[in-house]
Amino acid sequence: MMTQKHIPDQMTAVVLDSYSGPEALRVEQRPVPEPGSDEILVKVAASPINPSDLAYLDGNYGFDNSPPVIPGGEASGTVVAVGSGMAGRYFLGKRVACLSQGEGRGMWAEYVVTSAKGGALPLHESVGLEQGAVSIINPLTASAFLDIAKKGGHKAVVLTAAASSLGQMVNRLGRTEEVEIINVVRREAQVDLLKAQGARVVLNSSEPDFNQRLHEACHRADAHLAFDAVAGPMTRQLLDAMPDNSKVVLFSCLSKAAPEVSHDHLIFQGKSVDGFWLGPWMKNKNLVQIQMLWRRAQRLMASELSSEIRARYPFEEAQLAVKDYVGQMTGGKILLGPDY
Repeated sequence: MMTQKHIPDQMTAVVLDSYSGPEALRVEQRPVPEPGSDEILVKVAASPINPSDLAYLDGNYGFDNSPPVIPGGEASGTVVAVGSGMAGRYFLGKRVACLSQGEGRGMWAEYVVTSAKGGALPLHESVGLEQGAVSIINPLTASAFLDIAKKGGHKAVVLTAAASSLGQMVNRLGRTEEVEIINVVRREAQVDLLKAQGARVVLNSSEPDFNQRLHEACHRADAHLAFDAVAGPMTRQLLDAMPDNSKVVLFSCLSKAAPEVSHDHLIFQGKSVDGFWLGPWMKNKNLVQIQMLWRRAQRLMASELSSEIRARYPFEEAQLAVKDYVGQMTGGKILLGPDY
């Protein structure tokens, strides 16, 4: 193992004892992990709380690891050691954004191990560690949505949970790429928020005439593609509203209910429901494509892909931080870190 500086034997880690929500979180001292072949050890600076993390805490995400596990999907930090193999040596001493590899070794810890082949991306000198902590999941997902839309020839798309940090990024990119975003939110304050940022079409799903207004907006803009974070009845509402031969792409399940779809949608209207997960989408890209995508995202971190940081909590207050985030998910990102 090659190291850059002294590494302690023990670290603070946030641990999830069971898949039963934030109440199952605790903090403990654990041995600092050692990187294996083509792996790197990152001294974590910050890690955000994302909707995918909430799903993971409830056992509703795509990984099936036996607890206790360390949660946390992404983070930023400095590479302080690398394992054997040539891949990791490039990263030694560099600031990086990194992803959990889905093995129960998440990012909510002082030190984390991840793969040097796809688990970490170098941060540009213009990107600070706090923005770096939120520079993978939301920015690359937003970039993917616009990439999917443009390659499919779509001039307009529908987006649910549109007032989220991700939703605001999609709106900013949409204006840059000249793709109209039909935004769906669930509170009037979220309507005001997006319109103040320049969004043209923002629909409140709590309003009694929502279905009619959504139908009118989809047909006026000829929107045949929707990105749905809600699932449940919302998926049916989107399919009902859009023209024939439309598609809903499900990328989360905030309602915690299965997406609703009828045989009429599938058989007689040519409509479909698909899924999106960032990891597999990126694995379908070659190294050059990923590098180009990442460089573009880094350039836009101060503008279209920037994230507001609302609060910062030490790892010891992870349970409180998660509850704070659940209570206000559209007011900016919450970061966890060892030095807050």
